[in-house]
Amino acid sequence: MSRRPVQVIAVSGGKGGVGKTNVSINLGVALAEAGKRVVILDADFGLANIDVLLGLQSTKTIEDVLAGDCSLQEVMLTGPAGIKIIPASSGTRRLTMLSSLEHAGLIGAFSEIADQLDVLIVDTAAGISDSVVNFVSAAHEVLLVVCNEPSSITDAYAMIKLLSRDFARSRFRIIANMVANDAEGRQLFATLNNVCRQFIDVSLIYTGAIPFDQNLRDAVRQRRPVIVNAPSSVSARALREISQNVLAWPLPTRLEGHLMFFIEQLMTLDSARRGTVAPAHE
Repeated sequence: MSRRPVQVIAVSGGKGGVGKTNVSINLGVALAEAGKRVVILDADFGLANIDVLLGLQSTKTIEDVLAGDCSLQEVMLTGPAGIKIIPASSGTRRLTMLSSLEHAGLIGAFSEIADQLDVLIVDTAAGISDSVVNFVSAAHEVLLVVCNEPSSITDAYAMIKLLSRDFARSRFRIIANMVANDAEGRQLFATLNNVCRQFIDVSLIYTGAIPFDQNLRDAVRQRRPVIVNAPSSVSARALREISQNVLAWPLPTRLEGHLMFFIEQLMTLDSARRGTVAPAHE
């Protein structure tokens, strides 16, 4: 097992349509350009689409790894700036609903790449299903993407409340997306923070704002990250600033900072929900 710290960042947002996958992709590219070895796990097993958004074609997915047909290394796609993508199969069983044998296989698969990355970005599905909550709970850092809409704020609050109550998560990093400017982003953050302070004992940390930008929409249509497609655009600049913020986050130094701890936590959470016992690994 690798003893190097790996930053595991779960990107979520409650409701769909808040732009979390775009954040995951562009943040990954920006971190890679800064010298980090980045892997993005597409954890949306209902509508997996990171490979599509990047114009990549996947012939194998993590399902093939679980079936023992190939290694995780063989599944990974290479994207802009050298980021690696672990694609998922849309509409198939969830990664967090596996047998004990598959648990062991998944842990073994990730152990093979543990020394090949510095950052693992987990792009979760929309909503607060068991699968989403398990991924977010197991990650070292939780990055919530929020828009200035009542439903987005309500869903983000619901996720924070659930993770705080059931999993003792106390720290959440917030990105305000599709806002007019940083001032609106900070106001959005303040609104969410004030609601949480009234009812939950958690710490919210403002990570940055991404302005609404037609360049970003154009980049999506062209299947390229806006950071690559329009590097001088306001959204690209904002995403690079956020990546600089991420680079300043302290690296985990204890056991929870290792990639295999994240995978084993993920499996343990799933087993606990289903009333089964996950296999123990050293």
